[in-house]
Amino acid sequence: MPEVSQWIASYGYGVVFLGTLLEGETVLLAAGYAAQRGLLDWRVVVGLACIGATLGDQLAFALGRWKGMALVSRFPALAHRVPAVHRLLERYHVSLILVIRFLYGFRIAGPVILGTTRLSLSRFSVLNALGALLWSFTVAGAGYFFGVALESLVANVEEVELAAAGLLLLAGFALGWWLSRRATRSGPPDRRSG
Repeated sequence: MPEVSQWIASYGYGVVFLGTLLEGETVLLAAGYAAQRGLLDWRVVVGLACIGATLGDQLAFALGRWKGMALVSRFPALAHRVPAVHRLLERYHVSLILVIRFLYGFRIAGPVILGTTRLSLSRFSVLNALGALLWSFTVAGAGYFFGVALESLVANVEEVELAAAGLLLLAGFALGWWLSRRATRSGPPDRRSG
């Protein structure tokens, strides 16, 4: 397992930043666990995750401002959610922006949809950064406390560690495959049929 530990120590922070720039839950959970095992610094993991998540959502918000509904309308499964998000934003804009990254299916799509509204960039930016900090602490903390729980249940964690890491990666790949299949099914309509 020394090769895996060396790889995590060498590339872990970069993976955290890039992973949280997009979706990132699986990466951040694994990084929280690695921090508990002493392979990464938990504060750096949370800081990089917060920066990556904030930047990713800022870019998605800007994309929503730039392409707006033309982009959203290409995805029917997403387009039908827009009115509900707009209604929620009118009533609960602070809460919605703080928790949208926690809502399944809205981590990237949510900020794009928010970019189609009249919400100011400065207001979104402040609330987005706070939401990213909350998300980073929560998800990295869950990975960290998973490590603590595993350590208390299993006498020799090193024997189980590789299997747990493999299962976590397998779950991440399975989720990615499933999400990509869902996105393909709800993608743009076939232009040849018209």
